[in-house]
Amino acid sequence: MKKLMILPLCMMMLVACNDFKKAEERAQMERDSLMQVIDEKETELNEIMGSINEVQEGFRQINEAEGRITVANSNPEAASSKQVIRENMSFIREAMQQNRERIAQLKERLKTSTINVEKLTKTIQNLSAQLEEQTTRIQEMEAQLAEKDIQIAEQGEQINALSENVSNLQEDNAQKQQTIESQDKDLHSAWFVFGTKAELKEQKILLKGDVLQSKDFNKNYFTKIDTRIDKEIKLYSKSAKLLTNHPEGSYSLTKDAKDQYVLKITAPEKFWSASKYLVIQVK
Repeated sequence: MKKLMILPLCMMMLVACNDFKKAEERAQMERDSLMQVIDEKETELNEIMGSINEVQEGFRQINEAEGRITVANSNPEAASSKQVIRENMSFIREAMQQNRERIAQLKERLKTSTINVEKLTKTIQNLSAQLEEQTTRIQEMEAQLAEKDIQIAEQGEQINALSENVSNLQEDNAQKQQTIESQDKDLHSAWFVFGTKAELKEQKILLKGDVLQSKDFNKNYFTKIDTRIDKEIKLYSKSAKLLTNHPEGSYSLTKDAKDQYVLKITAPEKFWSASKYLVIQVK
């Protein structure tokens, strides 16, 4: 009889222990989840506060630059004073633009933030108001400097947008810069193609075992790349062979997770020194 009474009691204790263990596991999971949420909120808050500090530091630096301009403006005839004014006005324009972008990013971030944003929103509104006040103050300073015929310019840019001479200079500089960029891009351009033996023959890229010997090979079949940027080419094949000459040690053929080859250009200048065309035969 005692044994019959002990058995149900043991079963009840076993069930109770099991329930307690499950409850403890659930509690631990809830604690872990809560800590993760807290960590995420703390990280997000730290990032937002970091951006706010950057904006405030930007305001401080702008105020310092204004002070330097005021001192230099007391003796505008000196060449050194004009240079100080130019440099600091250029710095102020750049710093104010950075602050505008940072404040805009903060506003966008708060739209999806999980943090209690009421105080942060007010802080950002105050930063926006401060930026507007600073913008007005700088515009007044620019007008005063313009009245004294002081050019506040750097690299062809100036405050007086109505000055035809400087406008023409900006246009000329822009055209020259565009030409330089275009020439620089062409200088670092190269072309590659990969295909089966039959495909390369069909495009006259491969002719009687020789590569690029035909004068009318299909150049449109090649892909244009920038040798400074494009240093990896996926070949999507388990068999690959370079047909054009490129120095050893300037590249490697490795396989990805799918066992397909990837060409990695490890020394671009050396790799493209022999030819600006790259032909790879795959299967």
